Amino acid sequence: MSYDAEATRRRILEAAIAEFAAHGLAGARVERIASTARANKQAIYLYFGGKERLFGTVVQTKVDEICSPETLTPDSVAEVVGQIFDWYQEHPDLIRLLLWEALETRGECVHGEEERRATYRDKVRSQIEAGAGADVTEPERTRVVQDWLFTILGLIAWNFAVPQLCRLILDEDDEAAALARRREAVVSAARALSVAG
Repeated sequence: MSYDAEATRRRILEAAIAEFAAHGLAGARVERIASTARANKQAIYLYFGGKERLFGTVVQTKVDEICSPETLTPDSVAEVVGQIFDWYQEHPDLIRLLLWEALETRGECVHGEEERRATYRDKVRSQIEAGAGADVTEPERTRVVQDWLFTILGLIAWNFAVPQLCRLILDEDDEAAALARRREAVVSAARALSVAG
């Protein structure tokens, strides 16, 4: 049986996603990742260059999964925001990873920061090309669209970052019903906050 480097790399990445989501960068253990991935520690260092770089790769991988290529046009805001909300509900690891990243980097540059920033710049540019913020001139137009995108992503993510607040504020015994209400509220807010111009 031959060694499959790509399969090993995938197993390490999957194990690392679970480990970092549960324990953060400081609490994660390379030994546990290696054991779960059925790999040795040397493979982690070979493929990812160490624990910190592996953490950065994990966050980037999860962010890439949700980065929708679709532009939020006025006609698609409800659909795309609803899809992003559903994705977060099905993939709770990203919120945990982003919270750990924020806690552990303390405002310092994060792994892949320039690439991640470029991705969001492209999203903002796509929004502007689709007509977002047309009633404002540059450079304010870019800022308006950036603020809108950040606000919409925050409206979605907050539901999954603080589930205890959802439970306390919504006072709903049925968690699924509460989340369905929140989804509808977020979609409505996104539509109302549209920067379609």
